[in-house]
Amino acid sequence: MSDQQIQHPGRILIVGAGPTGLGAAYRLRQLGLTDFTLLEASDSVGGLARSYTDDAGFTWDVGGHVLFSHYAEYDRIFEELMQGQYTTNERESWVRIAGTWVPYPFQNNLRYLPDQDAKACIDGLIDAQTNSSGAAGARNFGEFIDNVFGSGIAHQFMRPYNFKVWAYAPEKMNKTWIGERVAVIDWQRAKRNMDEGLDDFGWGPNNTFKYPLGGTGDFYDRFAPLFKDQLRLHTRLVSIDTTARTATFDHHGEMRTEPYDALVSTMPIDKLICDVIDDAPADIRAAAQKLMHSGGYMVGVGIKRPCPSTKCWMYFPENDSPFYRVTYLSNYSPRMTPDPEAYYSLLCETSFSEDKPEDEATILERTVAGLESSGLLQPGERDDIVSTWVMKVSYSYPTPSVERDEILARLIPWLEARGIYSRGRFGMWKYEVANTDHSVMQGVELIDRLTTDKPEQTIGITYKVTDDGRQAAEHERPAVAGSGEKRIAQQIEAKNVTNAGDLDEATISEEELGVTDRK
Repeated sequence: MSDQQIQHPGRILIVGAGPTGLGAAYRLRQLGLTDFTLLEASDSVGGLARSYTDDAGFTWDVGGHVLFSHYAEYDRIFEELMQGQYTTNERESWVRIAGTWVPYPFQNNLRYLPDQDAKACIDGLIDAQTNSSGAAGARNFGEFIDNVFGSGIAHQFMRPYNFKVWAYAPEKMNKTWIGERVAVIDWQRAKRNMDEGLDDFGWGPNNTFKYPLGGTGDFYDRFAPLFKDQLRLHTRLVSIDTTARTATFDHHGEMRTEPYDALVSTMPIDKLICDVIDDAPADIRAAAQKLMHSGGYMVGVGIKRPCPSTKCWMYFPENDSPFYRVTYLSNYSPRMTPDPEAYYSLLCETSFSEDKPEDEATILERTVAGLESSGLLQPGERDDIVSTWVMKVSYSYPTPSVERDEILARLIPWLEARGIYSRGRFGMWKYEVANTDHSVMQGVELIDRLTTDKPEQTIGITYKVTDDGRQAAEHERPAVAGSGEKRIAQQIEAKNVTNAGDLDEATISEEELGVTDRK
């Protein structure tokens, strides 16, 4: 099945109604194919892109999602479903450090730092870019930080911030997730910005972004009516028999077993292999167990005061707060609070892992204290907090570990040889193509592959089935960025990438790293 399209087209089971599962179901409906079932364990669609409204009337997202797209087809779907019910916002992003606010990207705006810190950052940047082996000589993300940014920026921002985001030391992470041709700010530009007092913060693909009026989940909720006959909520995948090609589900306590020709799984691939597939061999299970991920605490704080700031989101590298990012969610849409004139809301994100444990019992209090220490809550404003919301997300970031690509090169072919296609943020485990637009298009492109044999583009890798599972991955480099990398046009083989990463993209998929290009 991994080498053939579905001819008739076959019965398809889609596990998980997050962005990828919804994208797959949408494409099947668009093609006029109805022999599929979309199964979701929870009571609603959206997955990690879902929104929640609390009893006080505040709406919260599972993380600071904003909608910026690299796909004409994703944009078309968004416009079709939202019917103009969204805002368009100008990004205002900052780094809180050394008792002040530095505009994002950090290394472009070092002049906002205290003089001694700014000098250390510039001196380290010059030394790294004139004396180190650069990105090419780095064996992992930690060495990449040191070689590319130097000791000053590494110490001030890159190392502490990325540990707060990823919850692992950067030496445990590979460097391929940021691309093989990342062009960072050169020291001459950084020094000129500081010496001449130049602001340099317009970089990035999302300096203008869209946001559904009812929260990120408002967009994904609108998929569900399109295939209501195929959607089955409260349905949890229990087991898969790969030989018989059947899947067993728990629906409100009733076990059901169904056949499939292709099964599209968007659940975490480690749980799929270790907890669900009955006949996965020991070596495949062992490989899956080596994949790394972090979880996150999403803490919402609703305040009965007019919003004091025009900021969008902010980064926090220092240890006086548990969170790595805070979003003024109420600035995205007037419907995020009970009354936009009288209330505002802050969404705070804290990561955790076995390397970075966090105390769930105290996360709310530590978050509020961190907001106070960073100046986001003014003295006495704690008394104006009228709503708090805490959500623990066990799978938040798929960690691009040093071993990740070798592991995937074994797991993906093994699954596809058995008619199982693992896609999505944790299905493919590729953070660099795990934004919401990437995730939707992973579902769309997989259905195109299964029905028309059109190669997938977004996942960035074609996996071959080999005898031992090794050397199974061939990296395809699209002529335009669809996998979080800038391309050097003359080095890229031309190919048709219509509706597959067909718009220009940033160097990375989100701002966790803060790499900038030379534009």
